[in-house]
Amino acid sequence: MAASGIRGPKEIWQAFQWSMKGLRAGWQHEASFRLEACLAIVLVPLGLWLGHGALEKLALVLPAVLVLSAELLNSAIEAVVDKVSPEFHELAGRAKDMGSAAVFLLLVMVVLSWALIIGPRLL
Repeated sequence: MAASGIRGPKEIWQAFQWSMKGLRAGWQHEASFRLEACLAIVLVPLGLWLGHGALEKLALVLPAVLVLSAELLNSAIEAVVDKVSPEFHELAGRAKDMGSAAVFLLLVMVVLSWALIIGPRLL
């Protein structure tokens, strides 16, 4: 249901609390999210340190953050699918597989970004 009326500090604070609740749920219930978060904890500061200029820093940091976002969305898709359709259904499996594929593609982008930016400096 869409929010109606003006959103003030109280509503913004509530939205922030819901977001933190979602991050906690991702950390508590999703092993993949924990693993990717640990990877981001390493890659984000490293990217900020190794990147030359704002665009390189962004190209090294953003993919790791996008992986976390996609993993949360993938987990949300899986939770809803499991709630609505606990028995196997081809469309339910397809939805889960496509969410997983989105995370995979972003992980490829992490590797590609780091390889293209940091790789030449190592060679």
